[in-house]
Amino acid sequence: MADRREDEAIQTNRPVLEPADDGLPTVREILTIPAVAQGIPEVLSGGDALDAHVRWAHVSDSAGVARLLNGGELLLTTGSGWPTEPAELAAFIGGLVDVGIAGLVLELGVHYRYVPAVVESAAREHGLALVALHREVKFVALTEAVHSRIISVQTAALRARDEVRERFTALALRGSPPDFIVQQLAQTLGAAVVLENLAHEVVAAEVPLAAEIELFTRWETRSRAAHRRHDEQRRLGSGVAADEWLIVPVEARGIRWGHLIALPGPAHPAGRTSVLEQGAIALALGRLADGAADEWVRIGRQRLVDGLLDGRFAGLPAASARIEAAGLPLEGARLFGVVVTGGAVAAAADAAARELGGRALAGAAPESAAAPSATIVVLSLPASRTLDDASLRTFAAALAAGDSAMLDRLVLSIGSEASDLDALLGSVQEAIDLARGPARRSARGPVLRRSDDRPLMRLVTALRDDHRLLEHGERMLEPLIDYDLARKGDLLDVLGAVLAHPGNRTAAASASHLSRSVFYQRLALIGDLLGVDLDDGETLTALHLALLVRRSVVR
Repeated sequence: MADRREDEAIQTNRPVLEPADDGLPTVREILTIPAVAQGIPEVLSGGDALDAHVRWAHVSDSAGVARLLNGGELLLTTGSGWPTEPAELAAFIGGLVDVGIAGLVLELGVHYRYVPAVVESAAREHGLALVALHREVKFVALTEAVHSRIISVQTAALRARDEVRERFTALALRGSPPDFIVQQLAQTLGAAVVLENLAHEVVAAEVPLAAEIELFTRWETRSRAAHRRHDEQRRLGSGVAADEWLIVPVEARGIRWGHLIALPGPAHPAGRTSVLEQGAIALALGRLADGAADEWVRIGRQRLVDGLLDGRFAGLPAASARIEAAGLPLEGARLFGVVVTGGAVAAAADAAARELGGRALAGAAPESAAAPSATIVVLSLPASRTLDDASLRTFAAALAAGDSAMLDRLVLSIGSEASDLDALLGSVQEAIDLARGPARRSARGPVLRRSDDRPLMRLVTALRDDHRLLEHGERMLEPLIDYDLARKGDLLDVLGAVLAHPGNRTAAASASHLSRSVFYQRLALIGDLLGVDLDDGETLTALHLALLVRRSVVR
C-alpha cells in the first residue's frame, strides 16, 4: 500500500463553528459510523475522552501536524512520518494534546504493526482518545463520512437556531412577561432556568418543585461562586463543563440588568448557549420597552406572592428557600402580612420596607378577598425593629411617595407577627380577613388596623378550615343568604354594619348608606328571618362569628 502524503492542493480546512460544542458528534459516536467500523477499531485509551466533541477530521502523517491544527480535530494517520525515538514520540503526542485535538486514530499495517507502548501510555496519561484500526480503510471515505455527519449536524443546528430565534423574537414582540420567557426557555432546554438581578436575587424561575430546596438554599452564595467560575472559564477561553451552570447576561445599550442561568441539561441542536442568548435578547427587549420601571422585580414578586396564597409550592422548606432567594429574609426576622387598600402601591412596597431596614414582596390580593385593588405585602423586618404605629406611618408615607391625597386614602390591615413561613401565611390571611371589614377613619393620614386588636377575627382565621365553624356560619346566616340571593338584597351588608358599630345604630345606618327608616326596616326583617333578638349580646357575638367565617371563606 502506498504511503499517504499531504498535498496542499487537496487540503480541507474545517469551517468556523459556534464556540459551544452542543450538537457536534463525539469520538464515541464517530466510531459507530460504518466507514470507521469497517476498520475494526480498538479503543486503547477511552473513558471520558471518548466524549470529546469532534469539529473536523484531519488526515496527516507529518510529525509537525500540531501546528496545522486548531483544536477539536479527529486526527487520522498511519504514523509513517512520526518520530522514531520514544522521547520524541511522547513529546509529539503531548503536542497534539496541547493543541486540543479530540482524538487520534492510528491505522495499523502500513507503518506500525502495533501501537507503540509510548504512544498508548502518553495518550492515557493525557486523557486523549486513542483508537487503533486493524484493517485498512480509505481515509477519503472515512473523512467524507465524518464531515457529512458534522455538516448534517451543523445544518440541523442552523435550522434549530432559526426556529429558536423566531420563537423568542415573537415572545419579545408580544411583550411576554419575564416569567413566561423563563418558562419557555426551560421547556426548550429541558432544564431548570433562573433569571436573577444584579444583586443575585431570583426574579423568575422555572424549576422542578422537588429541586427547589437544594437549588435555592443559600442561593446568593452559590450564584456568586458560579459567576466566579464562569468568569474564570471565560478568561481562560475554556468551555462550560457539562455539570456547570450556563450563565448569560441580560443587557442592551451597555446596561446590564441581570443574568439568565441554565442548570445542567441535555444538549440542544441549536446549542444551549444560543438558546439562552435568544431568551436574554427577548428579556432585554422587554426591559427596554418597560423604560425605567423595574417591572421584572414587580412581576416576579407578584407571581411569587400569588403562588404562596394559592398553595403552589411543594412544601414549606422549598417555599422558604425560594422566598429567601428572591431577597426576603425569613430566618431570624420579624414577619408580617399586610393588606394595603386605597392606592396602587405594589411597585413601592420594597423601597418602603427598606425605609424600615427591611424587605418586602408585594402582589395583588385574590379577587373578592379584600377591597378592590388591594395589595398584599409580605413584610420582613430585622429582629431589632418593631412595627409600631410610627413605623407603620413611615411605611405608609413611603408607599404614597409624597402623594398626600393617596396617603389619606390608605388603609393598612396588619396581621400578627410571625417568625416562619407557616405563621406568615396565617398573618397574611389575618390581614386579608381584616381588610374585608369597613375602615373607621377619624383623622387625616393612613388608617392602621391590626389583627392583634381583633381577637375574634384571629380566632376565625386560625380555625377557618374547621368544618364545625363553617357549619355554624352557614346555619346561622342561611335565611339571610337565601333572601339576598333571591332578591339581590343587602341584608348581610346591613348586618355587617350593625356588628361593626355595636350599640350605635346611627353609625350603623350611616355605614349602610341607608336612611334611618329603611335601615330599621332591614333590621326588623333580619330579626324576623333569623328569629333572634338583635339586642342580645350573645346573639350578636354568634352572628359576628358567623359573618366573619363567611367573609373568610367566600372568594
